[in-house]
Amino acid sequence: MGAVLAAGLGLAAGATSCRASAFPVAAPCSASALSSPYHNLRSVASFGCVGTWAYLWATVGHGVEEVSVTEVLHYDTTVSEWRNALRSTYCDHHLLPDYVEFWGCNSN
Repeated sequence: MGAVLAAGLGLAAGATSCRASAFPVAAPCSASALSSPYHNLRSVASFGCVGTWAYLWATVGHGVEEVSVTEVLHYDTTVSEWRNALRSTYCDHHLLPDYVEFWGCNSN
């Protein structure tokens, strides 16, 4: 009986198929990763990510040209880097995760 059961399980195991699936790429969520698309960035006050979306609150420029900015970013998985996302496109149409929309769209 045990041999019949083992043979049956062997046939069943041999008949199964395996499908490969790609895992989603994890977007790096750090101040340095999010600030990489921007030049003349002096400091990061706040940032946050949800999946492939993020916001960044930072200070750019020096002296009289210094200004605080809030940017919305999207992670481009094809090149593995964060890219600026136009707030006028994504904030006005509620296309962002709630957390990113709240912090990235409701400031300067």
